Amino acid sequence: MLLYGLGKFICSIIYRFLYRIEVVGRENIPKKGSVIVCSNHISNLDPPLVGITCPRPVHFMAKEELFHKKGIGWILRNVKAFPVKRGMRDREALRKALNVLKEQETLGLFPEGTRSKTGEVKKGLAGAGFFALRSDAVVIPCAIIGPYEKFKKLKVVYGKPVQIEELREQKASAQEVVDVIMGDIKKLVDGHKR
Repeated sequence: MLLYGLGKFICSIIYRFLYRIEVVGRENIPKKGSVIVCSNHISNLDPPLVGITCPRPVHFMAKEELFHKKGIGWILRNVKAFPVKRGMRDREALRKALNVLKEQETLGLFPEGTRSKTGEVKKGLAGAGFFALRSDAVVIPCAIIGPYEKFKKLKVVYGKPVQIEELREQKASAQEVVDVIMGDIKKLVDGHKR
């Protein structure tokens, strides 16, 4: 936890020096209980940005290859990130993510699975819907509105919780749930563009 706090402090100084960060809707994130923050993905710089703007510590999934790199692998392991094998069903990563939520903590996901080079919100993968349906977590949509350009405004918008209970009652599939989440993210992006 100490290293996470230190990392957040250092990243916060760097990001706030490089970008004019504006955060909207931070009050939508519950102070207690399990939370899933689902964000669009426009840059490799997104996870630290969500980490410094979210009022709670965030556990992120990161591609497994990063954990094998010297330096960055050690950092990731010490700032609440955990590995996921891409392109296959990774049971260990699924278990770890569900455990984060069971422990009433915050899980950060980028449902698109990869960066959007155009900045447009793309279709999400079913994983975020799976975690939403398999837990009692509050799902918070998050929009990162860039681009990342030095000394220009970078906006992070946290929306109101997604109505997961209604989707459960409708017996929605994991993909249908993630489609709703991505729809909420797109509304945030469209509503807060410069």
